[in-house]
Amino acid sequence: MDPHILASKILEWVREDAPFGDITTELLVPEGRSVEAVIIAKSSGVVACVSDVARALKILGLEAAPLVGDGEEVRRGTAVMKLGGDARSILLFERTILNILMLLAGIATKTRKIVDIVRSVNPRVRVAATRKVVPGLRALVKKAVALGGGDTHRFSLSDAILIKDNHIAIVGDVEKAVRLAKSRASFAHKVEVEVTEPSDAVRAARAGADIVMLDNMSPSKVAEALELLKREGLRDRVVVEVSGGIDEDNVAAYAKLDPDVISTSVITMKPERVDMSLEIERLL
Repeated sequence: MDPHILASKILEWVREDAPFGDITTELLVPEGRSVEAVIIAKSSGVVACVSDVARALKILGLEAAPLVGDGEEVRRGTAVMKLGGDARSILLFERTILNILMLLAGIATKTRKIVDIVRSVNPRVRVAATRKVVPGLRALVKKAVALGGGDTHRFSLSDAILIKDNHIAIVGDVEKAVRLAKSRASFAHKVEVEVTEPSDAVRAARAGADIVMLDNMSPSKVAEALELLKREGLRDRVVVEVSGGIDEDNVAAYAKLDPDVISTSVITMKPERVDMSLEIERLL
């Protein structure tokens, strides 16, 4: 993420947290006092976007240096980032910075856990995120997914064509929706369509879909859809994505079926808890 954009977002979030200043710090900490501080992991996990946050903090007038690499797995007690500068500013930014880093580390950690499960069963299958992300954090959340070993999937409604159930309900049927999209879309865009029945996967593929998402299907229904696509000679012509209700407890069962992609919102909506704290190390 561009550091200037992130810096402006951090300022916006700090204004929400301290709309009229940090009254406690302003009462206790004299102006002009400088300190050195460190952010420490209080639980194990995969850190993410530490370098992005450090660059943004530099723009905001603080000294900031990552002490671990993005995507690195750390243990409890590991120093993650070093900070220096105005004590009032560091305390003002403290909770906002920690909230960002903890959330992103949780997403990277959850992603890594599910990716490891899938790779142990079927290394060919990709694990992808969905568009279920907290507004305002999309770019960082997607990067955290990538750092955890996952695929980012589409970033927004603007950069990929994904025909969903409500589109089909309005257009009339899956074949018509796919044909319309294929005829009107730029050559640069593939067409993905979401289906909930194995027979609709075949219809979508016949109509020219590039990607077929098997949504909220049980493993047995996914197996049926894949078999139908093979029987019709369509399996190698489409990317098959499986999605809906998938987590670390059942992802292995889906990976064994050999889809191309497994997407899940659990990695962005139910991240692992990776706790962190900021500690003042030295008065300058």
